[in-house]
Amino acid sequence: MRKGFTRQPKPDEPATGVRNYITPGGLERLKAEHRFLLTRERPAMAAVVAWAAGNGDRSENADYQYGKRRLRQIDNRIRFLSKRIEAAEVVDPEAPRTGLRATQAFFGATVRYENAAGEERVVCIVGTDEVDLTRNHVSYVSPLGRALIKSAAGDTVVLHAPAGTETLEVLDVVYERIAVEPFREPPGAESTGKGPAPGWLLGEEDEDDEEDEDEDEDGEIDAAAAGVKD
Repeated sequence: MRKGFTRQPKPDEPATGVRNYITPGGLERLKAEHRFLLTRERPAMAAVVAWAAGNGDRSENADYQYGKRRLRQIDNRIRFLSKRIEAAEVVDPEAPRTGLRATQAFFGATVRYENAAGEERVVCIVGTDEVDLTRNHVSYVSPLGRALIKSAAGDTVVLHAPAGTETLEVLDVVYERIAVEPFREPPGAESTGKGPAPGWLLGEEDEDDEEDEDEDEDGEIDAAAAGVKD
């Protein structure tokens, strides 16, 4: 492996090799995107590349060069999704819970809390592949997620965030269905190979080819956060 391409895990992203805790809706979203890329988007892009290859010198063929680059990005994304799906461990928020797992906040909990200014907010604690700030879905390994884990109604927790330290009062913890935004096919992407590129195509082209060899020091924390380990 070329050391220059080693990627360090992001602060709110578990290292490779650990279980990928995810809700049922989140896993369905990953599978839907994987299915679309593998059975529709990739074959369509491969056809574009084959057509462009027959249009003269490949080294000066912009359609061919663009097609090859995007095909490589699609393959990288497919590999990434395959790994995430393979490592997935589904935690259903609606599954029956007893004892502390029913009253404390773990993975899949919907938590209502109040900050020092008296402002109330409701967040759902989800997996790293399901973060959606427009829906107030936060990762269980984010600063807020970590602060709320194992808290119960009436508890006071301390949030250590980049912007500073904040005290939060937990008002309520419930477990209910978490609606995850379904995967939506990019308009025009399949038909011509030149439709609007999904967000994951706008980053570094080899990002998902990198292997992260770092050990996950938070494995025990992750298991406890998911409510599968005391």
